[in-house]
Amino acid sequence: MEDTPKIQEVTIEEVNNYTKNLFLRGKSTNEVTAELRARGLDEQTIQTVLSNVEIRVIEAKKEKANKDMLYGALWCLGGVALTAANIGYLFWGAIVFGAIRFFRGVLNSR
Repeated sequence: MEDTPKIQEVTIEEVNNYTKNLFLRGKSTNEVTAELRARGLDEQTIQTVLSNVEIRVIEAKKEKANKDMLYGALWCLGGVALTAANIGYLFWGAIVFGAIRFFRGVLNSR
């Protein structure tokens, strides 16, 4: 039998996940680029991976911003509706919490 080492092929998805994890650990773009170079990736692959990860991050931020706006609006409107129902309580907490969450979503969606 031959004693040749097996070369492990890495998929682009694995490289994308590795890159995403580097960013999540607080690494800068330059540090991530250097890390990917050290792993033997060429410049074109590095740029492709960085753009893929950047697109994913932007999509995730937009999704979170949309959820913040939705749930913020629901909290705020729920607080207003319960206060307007005149059941003896003012639901300021729900109104303020909802408004803050809604406007945080608006700011993050930009």
